[in-house]
Amino acid sequence: MAAHPSVLVTGASTGIGAAYAERFARRGHDLVLVARNTARMEALASRLREETGVAIEIVTADLTQPADLAVVEARLRDDTRIGILINNAGTAIGGSFIEQSTDAVAQLLALNTTAVLRLASAIAPRLAQAGAGAIVNIGSVVGLAPEFAMTVYGATKAFVLFLSQGLSLELGPKGVYVQAVLPAATRTEIWGHVGADVDAMAGVMDVNELVDAAMIGFDRREAVTIPPLPDVEQWNAFQAARQALLPNTRQEHAAARYRTAN
Repeated sequence: MAAHPSVLVTGASTGIGAAYAERFARRGHDLVLVARNTARMEALASRLREETGVAIEIVTADLTQPADLAVVEARLRDDTRIGILINNAGTAIGGSFIEQSTDAVAQLLALNTTAVLRLASAIAPRLAQAGAGAIVNIGSVVGLAPEFAMTVYGATKAFVLFLSQGLSLELGPKGVYVQAVLPAATRTEIWGHVGADVDAMAGVMDVNELVDAAMIGFDRREAVTIPPLPDVEQWNAFQAARQALLPNTRQEHAAARYRTAN
C-alpha cells in the first residue's frame, strides 16, 4: 500500500468529517469526500486542493439510502488506492424514546449503525489481504452512559464501540488498524438536529481540537481514543473490570442467588 493512501471520509461536508479531511490533506493524502451536501464538499475540496495540492473526489450520497450506500461500498471494495476509511457520518434525533417515531429511529439506525457496518465490511477484506490500512469509527461517550438519556443514539454508539473493539481484535493481527473515537459534546451541527442550543451549553469541545486529539490517538495506534478524558487510567480500570468479569460468566449452573425464589 502507498505511503500516503487515499482517505475516504463520510459526513465530510462539515464538522468532524471536514476537519478530518483537512488534517489528512495536509499530510499529503488524496481524499474521497462523501456526504449529502455537494456544495459544501465542493467548497472544502476547492480550498484544500489549492492549499495542499492533493487530489480530491466528491461522492454525493445519502448513506441511509441503499442505492447510495452501495455506490460507496463498491468504491471501498474496488479502489485499491483507498487505505483509510473515516466512518464519521452520523446523526441524532431529539425527544425521549416514546416521543420518537419509529421511522425516525429506523433512519437513525440506518446511518449510525448499518452504514458504519457495511462500509467497514466493504473495505476490511481488501485491507486485510494487503496487510495494511486503517478504519476509524466515530462513536461517542454517550455509548458508555445510558444515564445521558439518549437511549437510541447511545445504543448506536455502543454498537460502534463494540464493533470497533471486535474488529481491532480480528484485524489487528492482519496489519489493519481500527480506532474508535469517542467524543463528548462537540461544537457541530448535530445539536440542531435535537433542538439544543449549543451556545448555551458548557463543556463543549471545538471540533478542530477534537480531531487534532483523535489524530494523535491515531498516530499512537490507540484502539479507543477519548479526547476529553483527563485520566486514561479510568478507561484502563473500566476495561480491566470488564475483562475480570468475563471468566465468571462461564458457568454450568446459575449463580447461587438465582437458585432460590427469595
